[in-house]
Amino acid sequence: MPIIDHFKTLFSGGRMDVSSRFALLREAISGTMSNFYMARDLRSGQVVGLKILDPKKTAAFEARFKGLHKPCEGEIAVQFKHPHIVETYEHGITTASEQYLVMEFLEGAGMNSLLVGRDRHLDGRRIRFIRQAAEALAAVHAAGLIHRDVCPRNLILTGDGENLKLIDFGLTVPATRPFMQPGNRTGTPNYMAPELVRRRATDQRLDVFAFGVTAYEICTCELPWLRGTTGMVAMRHDTDSAADIRKYRPGINPTLAKAIHSCIEPDVSRRYPSMEEFLRTIRRVEHEDQQ
Repeated sequence: MPIIDHFKTLFSGGRMDVSSRFALLREAISGTMSNFYMARDLRSGQVVGLKILDPKKTAAFEARFKGLHKPCEGEIAVQFKHPHIVETYEHGITTASEQYLVMEFLEGAGMNSLLVGRDRHLDGRRIRFIRQAAEALAAVHAAGLIHRDVCPRNLILTGDGENLKLIDFGLTVPATRPFMQPGNRTGTPNYMAPELVRRRATDQRLDVFAFGVTAYEICTCELPWLRGTTGMVAMRHDTDSAADIRKYRPGINPTLAKAIHSCIEPDVSRRYPSMEEFLRTIRRVEHEDQQ
């Protein structure tokens, strides 16, 4: 560390000065509760992703869990070393009292962009991408967490376009009783499980539901229900029947079609109980598809 940066760190109480540590290479992409930059780490020369959380919005979200000792986003993200989860190198507080995360910068497109554009790059890769996303989510669940915002926007391709990674642990909570009580309705409406929308108790199966909607969309570029932008659209997820995936993709492997519909089953007791069980199915389908 250059000596001047060392003294800046000492006098800032160990907080990170963004302007002295990073050269911002690309303007911020605004998220729900944060800004994300492509940046060069002036210490190492490495191009990284720099996520800076909005203090007010973050505080409002964290207030929902007052007294529960919820880990912050950085504490959650930094623990994962998985081929299909974005790697977070460090986290902390800036001199402006903002939480920050430094992570690998992914060069590829977001899955949401590919779906909106009905990109031909998906051809021949759909099952692979679904399996990779399932493996990432299974790792999150094995760590005792609920992601709570599984959707195509949070799946980003690597530069070669052959692999994807799960991102964004901003809404993630421990899969323990205090964090699974009714009332926390955060998430992306089109992918919300009925029990979440109806303010019922939740568990990791709400991620299974959101994953199932995402897998359905990867296969068809459509949603099982009418698309919308407010929480009201999510109310349909247990009142309207999901469109049969074969309507949009008649040639889909029947085992895969059944597995995806089992993920989006409104009745949580009839839904796939875990991502590991879904993976056993998808790996068999992927193997058959390569014969």
